[in-house]
Amino acid sequence: MASQAAVLLALSLLLLWTSPALGGANDAEDCCLSVTQRPIPGNIVRAFHYLLIKDGCRLPAVVFTTLKGRQLCAPPDQPWVDRIIRRLQKNSAKASPALPSPAFSLRAPAQDPNP
Repeated sequence: MASQAAVLLALSLLLLWTSPALGGANDAEDCCLSVTQRPIPGNIVRAFHYLLIKDGCRLPAVVFTTLKGRQLCAPPDQPWVDRIIRRLQKNSAKASPALPSPAFSLRAPAQDPNP
């Protein structure tokens, strides 16, 4: 009887240990286990996002998504990482220019034909 209770306790602990934490920001598969120190060519990168310690990751990283959809982890404190991020942000700003306000129209105001 005691051995059955020990087995049941061990199975319960194993289940709790392997289940994801409730309310966690990231699952383990969302974090980088290592980062590359070798610069990534900026022309193959289309997007990025940060994974930080405050988000539940053990290793802070910038995750670059390539044109082919691969995700590459890079150290956030490297100058080459900053250059790629600035280029992506600059290209993003160019791709979505601000729309002119309706109050500032380029057309001449309509004239009333019956003054």
